[in-house]
Amino acid sequence: MQNYISTTHSKQQAYFRSGATLALPFRKQMLRKLSDAMHQYEKPLAEALWTDLHKSYEEAYLTELSIVYGEIRNHLKHMRRWARPERKCSPIAIMPATSKVIKEPLGNTLIIAPWNYPVQLLLNPLVGAISAGCTAMLKPSPYVPNVSRVLTEMIRATFPEEYIAIVEGNRQVNQMLLAERWDLIFFTGSPSLGKMVMEAASKHLTPVVLELGGKSPCIIDKSADLKVAAKRVAWGKALNAGQTCIAPDYLMIHEDVKDKFLKLLVKEWKHLLTKDPQKAKHFVRIVSDKALERLISYLPISNSPSGRPIGGTPSHSEASIYYGGHYDRAERYMSPTILTDVSPDAPVMQEEIFGPIFPVLTFKEIDEVITFVTDREKPLALYYFGTNGDYVLRHTSSGGACVNDVIMHIVNHDVPFGGVGNSGMGSYHGKDSFLAFSHRRSVVSTPTFIDMPFRYMPYKLFKLIKKMV
Repeated sequence: MQNYISTTHSKQQAYFRSGATLALPFRKQMLRKLSDAMHQYEKPLAEALWTDLHKSYEEAYLTELSIVYGEIRNHLKHMRRWARPERKCSPIAIMPATSKVIKEPLGNTLIIAPWNYPVQLLLNPLVGAISAGCTAMLKPSPYVPNVSRVLTEMIRATFPEEYIAIVEGNRQVNQMLLAERWDLIFFTGSPSLGKMVMEAASKHLTPVVLELGGKSPCIIDKSADLKVAAKRVAWGKALNAGQTCIAPDYLMIHEDVKDKFLKLLVKEWKHLLTKDPQKAKHFVRIVSDKALERLISYLPISNSPSGRPIGGTPSHSEASIYYGGHYDRAERYMSPTILTDVSPDAPVMQEEIFGPIFPVLTFKEIDEVITFVTDREKPLALYYFGTNGDYVLRHTSSGGACVNDVIMHIVNHDVPFGGVGNSGMGSYHGKDSFLAFSHRRSVVSTPTFIDMPFRYMPYKLFKLIKKMV
């Protein structure tokens, strides 16, 4: 495998240096080839997603395929404008020179994708790489073997490996890939793995785009429309069984509306997934036995529904199952679950849950929420329901945010998607994908018909220069 990776990497370097990827018509042709290939492999991809994750065709199309189709259409429509040189003003000190910024592809890129949205999170960055004029080495996740197999077959049938290549394998293969020198590494995964990627990239000063995760708070204020909030939050947590990097991770509910909101949330889950989510067509399974066991470890023994303020200090064993808590190891099934009486120090509050478990904390004043959120790592997303959204956004930080909604900021390709701090660096989608794989190169062009003397030693016109600069 190491020999194949090194050989293919060398081929891609030679291919990029040949200039074959630079012409805009070529880039558009390759994007159309990717779109055609996805349509051709749509059924096998959907079937593989069902096999690996129990993801229905409808959810697979809405959360995976349609997003990539939309990204391709957007790049085909706007790529020429994005690639156009940007004329910039020139200060008087360099007149009569002209200034501009040109966009050039970074070169040979590596894209490593996770398992939770294995099609979208591999191919969406690829759209940006193709659009910007780069080559790409793709690495799908081994935790969804059927999806990875279909993606590998599709990519190899569509592109020559010196342009777009794909390799399967575990973390050892990741290490082999990271040992090579790339012009950009695009990684989506956990913060802990993101640190390893960044460490490997630092050896060659390789730029990285890290799309990570974190504990994204979902805040329900007393001014919220509780019925609408419950419907949208229930959907956001049920989507992909909570295995979404921007899923609402934990609930912070104003104590005056806690009981009413939780009843509405349970009602909406039953409406979305029926009274027995295990039999629901549209409820995804947990990706692996190990991941399921981690989720089971968060479940307490206690089963009395109640709530405790943020400042409370119950132990992990004092937490209560308000709703759900059911699982089936044979099917890797975990039901939507609400935990109350949760301590801020409990294990379920220490790391991203990545599953359908909702720990609940309550608050009296919104400043309690702000202190709680800002005392922790910056999340990938923040969700607020109520009429005080501007205040919360002004006093917190997150990769992205929604006011009176969840998840939906990822749908708009006209806004950047990315993390901040521990939740990642860099952003993509739409024009930001094009820029993520590009270098913005400043160019100053100076004519030769005149050569202003003031910049040359011995600076005879220094007093005049001092006024100009």
